[in-house]
Amino acid sequence: MRFPTADAGDGSDAINRGDYSATYVSLKTDAGVEGAGFTFTNGRGNEITCAAVRALAHHVVGRSVDDIFAEPVAFWRSLSADVQLRWLGPEKGVIHMATGAIVNAVWDLRAKLEGKPLWQLLAEMPTQELVSNVDFHHITDALTPDEAAAILDKGLSGLDDRRAELERDGFPSYTTSVGWLGYPDDKVRALTQQAYAEGWRAMKMKVGGPIDDDVRRARIIREEIGPDALLMMDANQVWDVDEAIANMARLAEFDPYWIEEPTHADDVLGHARIQRAVAPIRVATGEVAANRVIFKQLLQAEAIGVMQIDACRVGGVNEVLSEILMAAKFGVPICPHAGGVGLCELVQHLAVFDYLRVGTSLEGRMVEYVDHLHEHFTDPVRTRGGRYLLPTEPGYSATMKPASIAEYSFPEGPAWR
Repeated sequence: MRFPTADAGDGSDAINRGDYSATYVSLKTDAGVEGAGFTFTNGRGNEITCAAVRALAHHVVGRSVDDIFAEPVAFWRSLSADVQLRWLGPEKGVIHMATGAIVNAVWDLRAKLEGKPLWQLLAEMPTQELVSNVDFHHITDALTPDEAAAILDKGLSGLDDRRAELERDGFPSYTTSVGWLGYPDDKVRALTQQAYAEGWRAMKMKVGGPIDDDVRRARIIREEIGPDALLMMDANQVWDVDEAIANMARLAEFDPYWIEEPTHADDVLGHARIQRAVAPIRVATGEVAANRVIFKQLLQAEAIGVMQIDACRVGGVNEVLSEILMAAKFGVPICPHAGGVGLCELVQHLAVFDYLRVGTSLEGRMVEYVDHLHEHFTDPVRTRGGRYLLPTEPGYSATMKPASIAEYSFPEGPAWR
């Protein structure tokens, strides 16, 4: 799937400019129920991820849901550690994203078969079954199965009260729609005014262009939202470590709540140095963190004040479970990365599960919201007053409308002819 977003500057940041795309997986069953999953990509990169999904498809075709969930880690490893494909990662990049697309489709299928939205399926799952879905390989020095079980057991206390709270109030959110790097100043100001009027009190802007431009745009947004609303900044990895520290010294006057991806995604020690230098501004990262091992190191090095999980970059729901549990162990709040194609639809389930069963607190927790492409999904996100409303339909909210699939499939869809 590919959507023509680049021309309008939607999704533009310091590095990425291509059309928003997604590798979309549909698992058809003899019961007539279909599981949907995807991984978000950008432009031509999507063609490579599609090829990787095809190379992994034989691990799921012909199997049953009961068979897969009888040994979930073995199934997950059959994809993430395919003996002929793992070398291309290992456990990162295109193969891992393709794994995530398939795994997400499997979880969507299970949730539909059980008649529950994914967040509910996970939140109500017995502790030992949740633990059995986590691959603890390479992370036991940070989180053991027993520690994970203790966190999940503790999360059972007050679960119903927390669920009632979300059903009443929704889940806190912030919007990124106001500050894409490719937007002119007048559009930034108008979108900021509109978002504030709609109830948003936390907004994010892109930085990483010429620093004087970043300062000017930050001033526009802060003028419009006042001193009390939260303003987050996102550099999309474009700065070197010293450059990040110097630029945040310039931008500190606008009281940013966090600086996201201030340097290369794999530079754990660089993030730790930036965090020490810019505190009390928080460092946030994780949307392109390759796997649970990178997250482990970020947490162990005290390199982040906010952990941003992504539903598709890693190997799907199973690996995200390990990341959520590690964040709870280290006391770092999770604010999922969203936007793109369908990421808002997916991560709302993960954030709700985290609150209900793992983190059990809303302090410092928000889900990103971007007002792009929701109209293509059968169960799109719903917001009210700057908060996500709980999904109610069975599944992972991943199913796309047949008309959208027909229109935007690349290269045969009418949108691309």
